[in-house]
Formats: sequence, structure tokens, C-alpha cells
Amino acid sequence: MINKHLRREIVRMVYENRDGHIPSAFSIVDIIELLYRSYLKFDPKNPLWPGRDYFILSKGHGCLALYVVLKERSILTDEHLRMFCTSKGILGEHPDCTKVPGVEASTGSLGHGLSMAVGMALGLRIQNKSNRIFVLVGDGECHEGTVWEAANVSNNLQLGNLAVIVDWNGSAAQLMPRDDLEAKWKAFGWNTMVVNGHSQEELNQAFEKISFEPTGAPTVILAKTVKGKGVEMLEGHGTWHHRIPTEQEVKMIMEVLV
Repeated sequence: MINKHLRREIVRMVYENRDGHIPSAFSIVDIIELLYRSYLKFDPKNPLWPGRDYFILSKGHGCLALYVVLKERSILTDEHLRMFCTSKGILGEHPDCTKVPGVEASTGSLGHGLSMAVGMALGLRIQNKSNRIFVLVGDGECHEGTVWEAANVSNNLQLGNLAVIVDWNGSAAQLMPRDDLEAKWKAFGWNTMVVNGHSQEELNQAFEKISFEPTGAPTVILAKTVKGKGVEMLEGHGTWHHRIPTEQEVKMIMEVLV
């Protein structure tokens, strides 16, 4: 499942506005697109609808993936995307919940999104509300101590209304190759699943298994992804992390994404 049209829009935004992280967005865009298309409850005309589910992109530097999906779901507009990273626009290199409709938390300083989600999940349960919370974190972000503090609290409070998706694209292995994320999350008491993060079938199967009980073990989906997925020249952990493509490189990328 490769959403080529969304990837083309991401590349266009980065090239025209000279900012953004293409590979990080490519590794998560398929996950976010499926969530908004099939699982999240939301109202595009009223992003603050009290009955909505919450999606927090803790891996804030991948926000281009979120922006293009919010546009596809009619929460943002073409004009919003065109004004990305400009002084007159509302879309920055990291998502800002005070400016961008549909963004639930201002993120980018890694390790904080899950902690915020824990507070939200507990608050919703105290109020007897059935809203669900999805949080997407990076595997490199899982080196942050706050992630594991939040994971510990979530299990002890039995926040069954909370689900985490880990973008397991191998970034963490560059520094810590002996890092068993599956064993870690299981040790913290979470319901744990490992899937191909670019397979709609496997993602659907995992999302369908989440019970979202008000009280119960929280769930984590470890989504094995490829940084820069969909364009071979962008894939992996080389110079493309925060690089702006040239005009010729854009042509080469777009030819792949036809």
C-alpha cells in the first residue's frame, strides 16, 4: 500500500518551500492515511467536535504526512499546503495545535506526545467518555526516558482507551542495534503486535484487534517501515533526512511516483 499521490504532494511542499523531512514523512504516511480513512472518528467541519477520537503525532518532524492527510480529509486546504513554512501560513516544520485545525498537540521535541496522551486518556476515562486516543511515536524517539515512564504509567492505570503506533523504521538501530522493542513493550505490560507498516492488510488486522476498553491493558502496534518508502533513492538513513531535492531530483522522484 503506497499512497503515491500523497508522497508527490509531500515532495512538492518540500521543494517549493525549501523545508521539511521527506523520508520521515514517507515512512508514516500510509499509517496515517489508513487511520483517518477507516478508524478515526472526526468531523472535518468541526475539528474540535467533542466526540472525536484523538490522534497525536509525537514524531513531529514527520508532520508533512499528517498535513497532506488532513487536506485529503477536508480539514486543511490546498492553500494551507501551498503556504507551508511561510510567514503567512499556519503549517510549520512541526505541528502547532494553536494554529492548525485537526492537530491535537504541538510536538517536535521528542518524547512528549505519549505523556500528553496519557493525561488525555485518564481525563477521558474520569469523565466516562468513550473517545479513543492514537499516538504515533518514532523508534528513535523510544530512546527517550519519558516514553517508558509514560508506558509504565499507562499500564499501571490500565488505560485501555490508548493505543500507540511505533514507526519502526530502523533509525534507533543506528545507535543501539541491540534494541528489542517488542520485548520492551511486552515487559511494560502492553498488548503488543508487530506488523508491516506499509501493508494495509496487516495494519487493518492490527487495528481491528484493539478492544479500546475503558479499563484494560493499552495496546502498541510496532509498525516495521522503511524511511523514504516508495522512492529507492530516498530510502534508508543517508543524507536525505532533511535535504531539499534539486529540480532534477524532483523530476526523478516524481517519475517513480506516477
